[in-house]
Amino acid sequence: MKAIIQRVTAAKVTVGEELISSIGKGLCVLVGISNEDNANDVDWLAKKLLNIRLFEDPTGKRWSQSVLDQQLEILCISQFTLYNRMKGNKPDFSRAMQGAEAQCLYSTLLQKLAAQYEQTKIKDGKFGALMQVHIENDGPVTIEIESPPQSQQELEKLKRATAHKARSKGGPMAESTKEGEGQ
Repeated sequence: MKAIIQRVTAAKVTVGEELISSIGKGLCVLVGISNEDNANDVDWLAKKLLNIRLFEDPTGKRWSQSVLDQQLEILCISQFTLYNRMKGNKPDFSRAMQGAEAQCLYSTLLQKLAAQYEQTKIKDGKFGALMQVHIENDGPVTIEIESPPQSQQELEKLKRATAHKARSKGGPMAESTKEGEGQ
């Protein structure tokens, strides 16, 4: 997962003339999800967003406090265009995760942020919509981060944990996982 993090004094998202979300001082985060991302990437990004130190402390010391420390808000906006590559003069977005799967991971990120912080301080845009993002960049401070690549061992561990969770819940993945185990 990739995030463009902007320290803001205010930010809002509109779709047409409709206000979707707004925040005061905090972070505006553009979130890109690649075809290779999974729950580990969500966990990593949630932890980073809550703990990245982009704010001054009360004595004026820079880069010493996080949104948690100052009880600030976070506005997340899904943005598939972060996973682009140029083919001539035209952007190609084939590295970006598509549709329902991307929306599921994005929703999971929002849920993790809310669970680890305060639900009322986590805002988001409208997934898949043509949005207008209005920000007052503070500083300006803009940071790009990306979750680290995972080893094959980590991916296999996640796959086993997901399959076990599905079997224990008796969910729809339980049957397909059992059928695919011998492959």
